[in-house]
Amino acid sequence: MPNGSTATEAGTEKQMFVMKCGGSTLAALPESFFADLRDLQSSGNGPVIVHGGGPAISDNLAKLGIETEFVNGLRKTTEPVLDVVEMVLAGSINKQIVRLIQRVGGQALGVSGVDGGLIQAKPVANHAEIGWVGDVTSVKAEIIQGIVNMGYMPVIAPVGVDASGQRYNINADTAAGAVASHLGVSRMIVVTDVPGIMKTIGGEKKVLPSVSVQEIEDMIQTGEIYGGMIPKVRAAIACIHGKVREVIIVDGSEPQILSRVLGGETIGTRIIRMQ
Repeated sequence: MPNGSTATEAGTEKQMFVMKCGGSTLAALPESFFADLRDLQSSGNGPVIVHGGGPAISDNLAKLGIETEFVNGLRKTTEPVLDVVEMVLAGSINKQIVRLIQRVGGQALGVSGVDGGLIQAKPVANHAEIGWVGDVTSVKAEIIQGIVNMGYMPVIAPVGVDASGQRYNINADTAAGAVASHLGVSRMIVVTDVPGIMKTIGGEKKVLPSVSVQEIEDMIQTGEIYGGMIPKVRAAIACIHGKVREVIIVDGSEPQILSRVLGGETIGTRIIRMQ
């Protein structure tokens, strides 16, 4: 068993939580963030990381002279674009995260949704205009559970696959929501570069400590939630099923943010399931 293993007694499972982090957010996170992950792992928690990498994909496409465009916020994924998406997400970004965790003494194992057929996918409804972008149909939770039980943090790149072996580019927020739902964990944490969902109250923008799904829909309609925050909250809403009770959006630059959230501190915005 590797150092830092959090294996529990036979027959018991570890307390897992799913964390999603964008590639651009990741690059700005301090070393202390990864040390916090290591400490959580050592204390018996089972972090499961799903990451993005949009800016790095765009940079590499530009370097290679491959044209790319966005349709309703999602990258149009042609076959040449898909090659770069997989190279960046399952390659450089994934291994960068693994290295950052291991540099502070944590134990991590990087995989993509293609490995072992971890993330099964199908074409999105508008695939004719958006290309090889996928919706998740299932997640092999036993693979993730197995990695955690061996004492490693799974670091998952959001590339999916279907029964024929076709690859799909999957929005990282969507993938994280699907992983959380299929694992049946109690919470999912979305690490961003904003302190949470903001609302203008008395002429001043303030972080909402908690918000319901209906309140989110209303804020999207009024334009108070916009741009890149929309897919984050949509994915959060999608994963509040089964055993998932809450999704928390937090700023990754806050000291010991993960430990504080898991310890019950009111920080960021909790999206809660209304009974």
